[in-house]
Amino acid sequence: MEESQEITVNAGDIARLAGVGRAAVSNWRRRYEDFPQPVGGTASSPLFSLPEISGWLRANGKSFEVSLGDLVWQRMRTSADDLRLGELLARVGAFLLFLRREPADWRDHGVKSLTRVAAATTDLPGSADPRLEDLALVRLVAELAVERGALEAFEFLCERYVEAHSRQLSVTRDDVAALMVRLAAGGGGVVLDPACGVGTLLLGADAVKRRRTVLAGQEINETSALIAAVRLLLRGAGARVVAGDSLREDGLADRTADAVVCDPPFNERVWGHEELAGDPRWEYGLPPRGESELAWVQHCLARVRPGGLVAILMPPAAAGRRPGKRIRGNLLRAGALRAVMTLAPGGPDLWMLRRPDGGRPPSRLLVVDASGDLSVVEPAWRAYLDDPEAEPSGHSRTVRIIDLLDDEVDLTPARHRPQQGGPDFLRDFTDALDRFRATSATLPDAPPALEPLSERQDLPTTTVGELAKAGLITILQAPPRMSSGGGPLPVLTADDTAAGVSPSGRTTLDPALVMIRPGDVVTSVLGAVRVITQSGAALGPQLTLYRVDPQRLDAAFLAGFLRSADGTRVHAGSSRLDVRRARVPMLPLADQRTYGTAFRELFELEDRLRATRALGETVIRLGFDGLVDGHLRPCDQGA
Repeated sequence: MEESQEITVNAGDIARLAGVGRAAVSNWRRRYEDFPQPVGGTASSPLFSLPEISGWLRANGKSFEVSLGDLVWQRMRTSADDLRLGELLARVGAFLLFLRREPADWRDHGVKSLTRVAAATTDLPGSADPRLEDLALVRLVAELAVERGALEAFEFLCERYVEAHSRQLSVTRDDVAALMVRLAAGGGGVVLDPACGVGTLLLGADAVKRRRTVLAGQEINETSALIAAVRLLLRGAGARVVAGDSLREDGLADRTADAVVCDPPFNERVWGHEELAGDPRWEYGLPPRGESELAWVQHCLARVRPGGLVAILMPPAAAGRRPGKRIRGNLLRAGALRAVMTLAPGGPDLWMLRRPDGGRPPSRLLVVDASGDLSVVEPAWRAYLDDPEAEPSGHSRTVRIIDLLDDEVDLTPARHRPQQGGPDFLRDFTDALDRFRATSATLPDAPPALEPLSERQDLPTTTVGELAKAGLITILQAPPRMSSGGGPLPVLTADDTAAGVSPSGRTTLDPALVMIRPGDVVTSVLGAVRVITQSGAALGPQLTLYRVDPQRLDAAFLAGFLRSADGTRVHAGSSRLDVRRARVPMLPLADQRTYGTAFRELFELEDRLRATRALGETVIRLGFDGLVDGHLRPCDQGA
């Protein structure tokens, strides 16, 4: 590629760099004749010159800044189409690893040292020449490495790559990955991931027990394997990653792991059923053609030492599909399968296994229905490890294996929900019924006093964007990279905002975090709006914070119009909200507060209705359970 080739951006890139929605970019193209013309791409996905876009935005007073990291990313997007972008990212990673290992070569010889990249990175998987051909990109990457360090530079580019290919890449959620590592690989040693993708689970294992951990991974996609290897090696981890199909061509058969963590591909029918029919790994039975996940389970068990643990994600159907019942039964009889945990409604499930070591297998299986609350999983697992025969509390229970070995061998946690004893059940049912009655009794008088008007009242309006320019509103968002899954600081999440509950996330301390204050207005990408009443939490991803000047703008007044305005709704074909275009009436502060009081009462009514519905659902569930289990019986209405 010629060094002079101009860097291009698409409409989505412009929106991200300018901090607006894609609809705003489309509006600029329609409204302004001097908006830069496309220089490439297609009619449906045009490409624009980055220098021209940058100049136009600054000339029109639009906020716009291109960091060195974004400049590198856009150069990469210009250098390769989407099908080859991963390969280019992997080559950039190899170059960054070279800079980390041979800084003197680059400092002394510059681009002439690129011939040394392959020799300095022989521990990367694959046989292709890792050198970069775009010398302008090489220099930009080298500058980025100086600015951020090689590791942070590559992680930034990986984050952009995952965002751009979110539909093609399957990446384990950070909180789920951290949980799996803690449950199975907290003791260190050799940790294996036979379907490692871009290295998410292995990175978690490296973080938990770095000095005592040796990491091994295999990935069928050579580009992803190379990216995973670079991410691990840039951290200085003892790691070996190979490219290839773990089921058909196990590249790590010579290594026995102390723990295995795995998020395998689901529902694959062409996984090698015929050619692997006699494979010695199928100790618990030949996996049916449609049960590739049971092949991965047995592969993981075959690669862990006796007594070693396996944490593997599974589709919910794998716990009860009829073709796999023989293997599930054999896993239970041998004591290999120790726990089945539903992490969230709709899955996935987490299976915990232990390779038999000759000891007496437990007589009970742990089942957990976390219902989206991952915090209940680890305590249940630790308690089970301490005493597999004890009956746990909360959302988990142990089930006698002999009771599971029926004609179905259905291990679905929802089918084995804990049954409460009489006193506990009666207390919970009575408490839920009393709270439901108390909450529902307040609803008739809840709506605010609103006066119907015979004619529609037109009010002078402005936009949120104009209010921000005038200094009445400060618009803030969470940093693009934010640790999740643990830490001392609470985080307000998008789910918390939608449900109207206290912050449930956790993160580590970081100066870049946005801390919420009472009076802040928070909106989510799906249209939830909430006025904050308590401080002490950080703003989470997918949320936008509007901090008002209380001497000129009422927070509840703004929240009510954000909730109702067309500009806050999700438009067809868009996943983002262009809230800056939302219109807000221009009223004196006293009138704003009158509107704000009414909006606040409507928000409170919404919260009460939500709580009443949740309590009603609890009463219904406990009512069904009590009638079926014999803790309740019908009575006359007057009794």
